[in-house]
Amino acid sequence: MIADRTFGRLLLILLLTTAASAQLTVDRVVVRKKEHKLLLLSGKRVVRSYEVALGGGGLAPKRRQGDRRTPEGLYRIDYRNPASRYHLALHISYPETADKRHFRPPGADPGGDIMIHGLGPQYSWVGANHRISDWTDGCIAVTDAEIDEIWRLVPDGTPIEIRP
Repeated sequence: MIADRTFGRLLLILLLTTAASAQLTVDRVVVRKKEHKLLLLSGKRVVRSYEVALGGGGLAPKRRQGDRRTPEGLYRIDYRNPASRYHLALHISYPETADKRHFRPPGADPGGDIMIHGLGPQYSWVGANHRISDWTDGCIAVTDAEIDEIWRLVPDGTPIEIRP
């Protein structure tokens, strides 16, 4: 009898947890570069937080292709790459019109292919230690397990704000 009650309680907890995560909706992503944080928000509530590695060119905003910096501004997740060499990748809609006004020198190629991505098979063994230093070419990197979760929770079209 006690075992039946315990099993019933565990089953109820499992069902409630599964239902809560199935109903989780992420409607905004915020990256805080200085803090090396990526936040998933539902309304004003932070539902997930991840530590990230950024572009190896320093924390200043991206100004041109090849500067290895992570851009700053308002963008959206505009498509996903399930065949990324970095496990999975969500593409960020950089550059937007506002970015094009700030290129140095004027008329310089802004670059592109800015993504939130994992590590991929060649670096997955590093795990969370990849965050010891910024190493990407301007992207936002998380572990493979973290990009799996972000991939499931963040639909295409989701706004992303990348802050200093």
